[in-house]
Amino acid sequence: MTTKLLVSEIKRKKSFLCIGLDVDVAKIPSHLLKFEDPMFEFNKAIIKATHHLCVAYKPNTAFYEAHGAKGWESLKKTISYLNKNYPEIFTIADAKRGDIGNTSTMYAKAFFEDLAFDSVTVAPYMGKDSVEPFLEFSDKHTIILALTSNNGAFDFQTLSTSGKPLYHSVLETSRNWKNSNNLMYVVGATKASYFSEIRKIVPNSFLLVPGVGIQGGSLTEVCRFGMNHQVGLLINSSRDILYASSGIDFSFKAAEKAKILQYEMASILEEYF
Repeated sequence: MTTKLLVSEIKRKKSFLCIGLDVDVAKIPSHLLKFEDPMFEFNKAIIKATHHLCVAYKPNTAFYEAHGAKGWESLKKTISYLNKNYPEIFTIADAKRGDIGNTSTMYAKAFFEDLAFDSVTVAPYMGKDSVEPFLEFSDKHTIILALTSNNGAFDFQTLSTSGKPLYHSVLETSRNWKNSNNLMYVVGATKASYFSEIRKIVPNSFLLVPGVGIQGGSLTEVCRFGMNHQVGLLINSSRDILYASSGIDFSFKAAEKAKILQYEMASILEEYF
């Protein structure tokens, strides 16, 4: 999917919500466990109930890989269902891959060709040759971890290197990589005060923003400092939406939660645009 199409969907739906499909089998409603593939049935119900409220879905692959081949099959069925029924939705494989060049090429093929995701999250620690293989794919996006929402982000990401924070170097250096126009960045909502500095470095890039909700991030503050001329934000919410209910009404309650965020986003878009 092109950035132009993503922006068009944001304007059409008045939403820049991304729903994280982080399926914990221990938390899904018990009545789904009778199905052959409970994870897929859960995802399908969530997608049917919320697709009109969001512009992206982001399965974290760890929740599927933990179940081996069966979990991977659930992931494949989920992305196939999305691509077939809701091709306008932007899909993100939250896989946090990144390795030497030939290995990254295989990772890129797995997520962009076999699974047909629109994007994948990548760890940039190994540098240019570990990221550029992902950038070779046209109309696909590579989402680099820049400044994450977890407490451990301060262990390395904000350390000063050559007089500036390491995450600044990640942002600045990555702009010079081949096909860098296909880059997006992960920036945690719990670091809202950093957004204005980040926007000075990557003013036109989309930012994938986890951490609104349970982790304490403020949607208003993120938009105040992080929004750009084409919105430029994908706000992710996972647990708040997925596990709003553990009963048979789980998808209805998930939609209610998603609607609250979408309504707030619509108001913000009206204010800014």
